Amino acid sequence: MLDIRKIRENPEFYHSETQKKGSAIDLMSVLSIDEERRTLLTEVEKLKSERNAESKLIGEAKKKGENADTAVIAMRELGVKITELDNQMKELDAKQTEMLMHIPNVAHASTPDGKDFNDNVVQSSWGTPKEIDFEAVDHKILGERLGLFDFERGAKISGSGFPVYRGLGARLERALIQWFLDSHREAGFEEVIPPYLVTRETMRGTGQLPKFEEDMYLCTKDDLFLIPTAEVPVTNLYANEIIPEAELPKGLCAYSACFRREAGSYGKDTRGLLRLHQFNKVEMVYFAHPEKSYENHETLTRFAEILLEKLGLPYRRLLLCKGDLGFGAAKCYDLEVYAPVEKKWLEVSSCSNFEDFQARRANIKTKINGKNTFLHTLNGSGLATPRVMVAICDQYQQADGSLIVPEVLRPYLGGIEKIQPSL
Repeated sequence: MLDIRKIRENPEFYHSETQKKGSAIDLMSVLSIDEERRTLLTEVEKLKSERNAESKLIGEAKKKGENADTAVIAMRELGVKITELDNQMKELDAKQTEMLMHIPNVAHASTPDGKDFNDNVVQSSWGTPKEIDFEAVDHKILGERLGLFDFERGAKISGSGFPVYRGLGARLERALIQWFLDSHREAGFEEVIPPYLVTRETMRGTGQLPKFEEDMYLCTKDDLFLIPTAEVPVTNLYANEIIPEAELPKGLCAYSACFRREAGSYGKDTRGLLRLHQFNKVEMVYFAHPEKSYENHETLTRFAEILLEKLGLPYRRLLLCKGDLGFGAAKCYDLEVYAPVEKKWLEVSSCSNFEDFQARRANIKTKINGKNTFLHTLNGSGLATPRVMVAICDQYQQADGSLIVPEVLRPYLGGIEKIQPSL
């Protein structure tokens, strides 16, 4: 959530910058409510001051044995008026907060202008995309031939977008998750196993609500949401708390299943593992000092890159433009792996700095120079498994129909080096 004081000080800038991120909220209407609220606040404070003065005079009159009935009636009338104005204030506060909840974060100065993904900037790349000199098949066909995936039965029991991993496919998926977690823990992250169901307030804290409710799975009886990413519960672990400055940056990592309706995915490629309603992901979360969060952002992104390098998967780092930047992010890098059979780049990680946007919503602070201050939150996928699995199937499949297991994953598979087609 943006700071209303900063909007008040520079409304033209905030109007321009939020429009670049697709905001439909008129900031002038927010400022109009803010002005009305502050006018009421001034009046309430004046009336409360008068009431205090009257109360003092009534006390002095009673001590002298004087009749204070008229003054008591006047003070009660002031109390009624104050209560009315306080209620109006609460209504305006709620209205203003709700409007602010729909306004996206402002992009960092280093984020380029642009309307959509076509304007993103490739900052760096690693590895050479594999040239396939045999008749390769896509991950869906390969995985079904090797007995790794069962999309048909997954659709039978849950609908499309809910894959079943079987046999060595299940073990390979679990190996990815375990290796990701082990790598992050060795890098200093604290491992967390979070709940998969969270409250509405928790979803608001990280910015999923109220704007993106249609993309979420809601358990209506309990008003609890299935998490779209572990970022949601892990970030909110410290909601309404103060993290000591000495503990920053505080890094946590968590595996979770992720659940997304993908309401806006119509027309996109949904074959196999490319776009799912349920998928696995290991998430990294940083709670950072406001003066060091962009340094931490680079570190966080580098952690995800190292995983791709150790897997031997060519990738590139994209700096997202303002028009393609997420609702709460001030700056974001996307990491994309190249899938040679698909002949396309696939996003496997988004590493974002939210500055104090989420911290304001969830009320997460640190104490700097004795003053409680909103800290900065960051997160990144480390990594999402489905498209990593697609890239592995593309990069490591062999002419004989087998699949080489990336070397770093072999210890988690009992030393298996190659998955052979069943005879």
